[in-house]
Amino acid sequence: MTPKAFIHVQHLLGTGHVVRAAAIGRALADRGVEVTLASGNTIPPTLDTTALKVVELPACKSPDAAFKRLVTLDGEDIDEQWKSGRVKASIQAFDTDEFDLLLTETYPFGRRQLDFELTPLLSHAKAKKRPPLIATSIRDILVRKKELWKEQWMADQALTYYDRVLVHADPDFVQLGDSFPFADKVEHLVRYTGYVGGDKRPRAREADGEDEVIVSCGGGAVAEGLLSAALVAKPLSRRAEDTTWRILIGHDVPEEAYQAYRQRAPEGILVERARRDFPELLKRARLSVSQAGYNTVLDVLIADVAAVFVPFSQENETEQTQRAHALERHGRAVVVEESLLSPERLAAAIDDALALAHHPHKVLLGGADRSADILIRDINDNRRGSAS
Repeated sequence: MTPKAFIHVQHLLGTGHVVRAAAIGRALADRGVEVTLASGNTIPPTLDTTALKVVELPACKSPDAAFKRLVTLDGEDIDEQWKSGRVKASIQAFDTDEFDLLLTETYPFGRRQLDFELTPLLSHAKAKKRPPLIATSIRDILVRKKELWKEQWMADQALTYYDRVLVHADPDFVQLGDSFPFADKVEHLVRYTGYVGGDKRPRAREADGEDEVIVSCGGGAVAEGLLSAALVAKPLSRRAEDTTWRILIGHDVPEEAYQAYRQRAPEGILVERARRDFPELLKRARLSVSQAGYNTVLDVLIADVAAVFVPFSQENETEQTQRAHALERHGRAVVVEESLLSPERLAAAIDDALALAHHPHKVLLGGADRSADILIRDINDNRRGSAS
């Protein structure tokens, strides 16, 4: 019988969560699994979901980096009626088939705002006559919480509902315990998969990216400081003033703001929307300048290109800062703290990064394929257990 998987994903500001979820979904589909991807926000147009059945749940997002509120895509606060509709939509989508796998992205190790929806979904799945394997997919570094009880709650939820915790990291590079104080409680559930990403993308056209400085910002929702600094920094650099700079602006940036960036760009700086061939551009580039989101850092590592990271660190965000400094310790990047960012500091960091000795750190890749292999083995074990 063909195995069937239901993947739930919610991205709130950046797009990294849905990118990873879709990559795992494609790897499962490549192995003959029928995959439904239930997304709680608009899927970016650069993402390949052709092998997946996509279910669009009532969409929400975070209006800012505090992640304390959820709003509709029109900016309206969600209310109890909206929450009730979202729970109903998720459970209805899950009940369209007899799924062998329920995979949640990040939750319960984040996305506590969605507990109103996901605990009912998990309880519903657990109560089925033939419960599915329940797994979670989490990135290399978690955001630390100020209140320890919240992290205790994460571990308790995992122990109550989950059969597997997939950590998309290289354990020689970073481990769950580096950012989660209760890692020992869930250790028996954890499998390290390596980093998820590095999928084949279209080749960059002609000479695009050749010897360029590539400035990128993921979806772009929280990158105004980086983009503005980059538009001014080029003539301040000693080592990169003579090369083309290409600034890629994500699709979360409204069209009006995007056109304003284009109009501000001086000679020698190209401003475009984010491109699917971004990883190929990096392989040709002289330098990458970016935030330190999971997917972007992975693309930089695969391209083996010099890098400057300006980690997103507004409010209580620590994840990107930890990741960026880990790369800096390996001699792979120069970090500029977001709070200290200026065109002058960015230009100096670019010069420093271009002067770094080349000491590549080979991280464990293939995370989507390894995740799919682990999950299929677990599904088969779960089926045998249910049959006995």
